Amino acid sequence: MKLVSYLVSGRASFGLLTHNGIVDLKQKLGDKYADLKSLLADKEGLSVAKTYLDAPSDIDEQDITYLPVIPNPNKILCVGMNYAEKRAEFNETSSAPTLFVRFPDSQTGHKTNIIKPAITNELDYEGELAIIIGKAGFRIKVEDALSYVAGYSCYMDGSIRDWQYTWFTAGKNWPSTGAFGPCITTSDEIADPKELSLTTYLNGEQMQHDSIKNLVHTVPELISYISTFTHLSPGDVILTGSPGGVGKKRHPPVFMQDGDIIEVEITKIGRLTNSVVAEKR
Repeated sequence: MKLVSYLVSGRASFGLLTHNGIVDLKQKLGDKYADLKSLLADKEGLSVAKTYLDAPSDIDEQDITYLPVIPNPNKILCVGMNYAEKRAEFNETSSAPTLFVRFPDSQTGHKTNIIKPAITNELDYEGELAIIIGKAGFRIKVEDALSYVAGYSCYMDGSIRDWQYTWFTAGKNWPSTGAFGPCITTSDEIADPKELSLTTYLNGEQMQHDSIKNLVHTVPELISYISTFTHLSPGDVILTGSPGGVGKKRHPPVFMQDGDIIEVEITKIGRLTNSVVAEKR
């Protein structure tokens, strides 16, 4: 299944993305689930959603405004320096996962605008695989970790490079710099995330490409490591890191500018597309 969150006629909703349009699950299920996060929190929620896979569509995609797939996660936990090429670019030598946080209100959805802050000319792209947690867990074993995954999505983890010093958080939480979407592809369609590949395009030019099998710390390892110190809950998001090829380390550097189109494509999930718009002051 592919699940999406969106605004339609001014109301927030969620549904199934199909070839024929969107099946509006909030309309179908009434008040049973407030949003996609609450659907995931119900152990029967995905099974309920699946019963509508063959239902006629209710909404044309052109009539919605995409929201971040999970607009209101309790946690967005981000992993940096998790591909060999990226580690080489930044001279990273630590053997432990590099972790930082992104705040939910810094996110935006598919086909919406990424905002380039007026204060910077160093808005960088970072295409990433996002893990969406499907059930609560604490101190999860590596061998059990994939059973805690509801599904996967694309993420453009925009970085304000000149606000990244000895920590990452300040450069990662500007409004509308983290694009999340277009959908969750549920884990029953992706038995092993290692089979996926990720590509980032800037104005149609390939800037990043790598296989998820090349993650230094794998998806199960990340879930286990993070759950050692914090409880994971349905709807929590883990960003798994960006491949090499980021703009800051190019010669000359390449940063996103007003009018650019940035896209993150992952096999079996789709292509997340956003326009870059300069902040109006």
